[in-house]
Amino acid sequence: MRPTPYVASLRVYEPLSAFNPVDRLRWQSIDIDAQSFIAEEKFAMQRTVVPEPPAGRPDGVHILEKDGQRYVAPWSTATRCWAAFDNFKDSLPSTVVPYFISPSMEEVITSGVDLLEEKVPHILNETWVIPPRWFLLFLAEERERGENSDGLFTRAQTTIANAKARGQVAHETVLAAFGEGPVEEDLENLLAWLDMFHPQSLVELDYGGLANYLDKALRDNGEDGLLADTSIEDVLLSISGLAAADGLTAGQGYERLMSRWRRVQALESAN
Repeated sequence: MRPTPYVASLRVYEPLSAFNPVDRLRWQSIDIDAQSFIAEEKFAMQRTVVPEPPAGRPDGVHILEKDGQRYVAPWSTATRCWAAFDNFKDSLPSTVVPYFISPSMEEVITSGVDLLEEKVPHILNETWVIPPRWFLLFLAEERERGENSDGLFTRAQTTIANAKARGQVAHETVLAAFGEGPVEEDLENLLAWLDMFHPQSLVELDYGGLANYLDKALRDNGEDGLLADTSIEDVLLSISGLAAADGLTAGQGYERLMSRWRRVQALESAN
């Protein structure tokens, strides 16, 4: 089983040319590792259990090759752990934070964060659910699902140009339908993140271990497991309904999506 089987990821793979010469040389020479996803999860857990300064040691990368070109998504676990810690602190009164994280541990986690300020994480994570905005970056035909040594999987992959174009259409549609607000802001932030990467990058949605939980939730509901998952289609249906001012269609797509993932979230409390 995966070390963190409840985590899904949205990744950007940049071409080697987007990185500095030292990293390009190092990453060009290493082999593609099918187990890099497992290694990333283990390393992230180690950083959580035993904190260390962000610059303490480099972590790894995910690599894929397409049409003879190599693309890389650095793990950046230190950057992501620091950002998660910063968000956690912001969600609590300052007097409460020490009850969760001691001052000495905070000093270790935040030591050297100035080195990370200009680094953009290539990977976003969510636990127990996948945000609807992630699905709208893809088409159904870009999705792949099956089973490997780590269990069931579902992944979708597209170019960053396609992802940005689809995200822009969704943002304009939501803005026209509802105006400014949390949903519109989330889409704007997602587009801003995508805009930070090389224009020849690839974007990948990976259900991670959630594919196994989703399969169970769907089968428990009398459906055909992962083959019954139409999350991408449901989000696109909802967006098209909004664009046509068809509230019924928009609502049907959204409700199908949310009811499916609510069943997955329910498994969190059952485990």
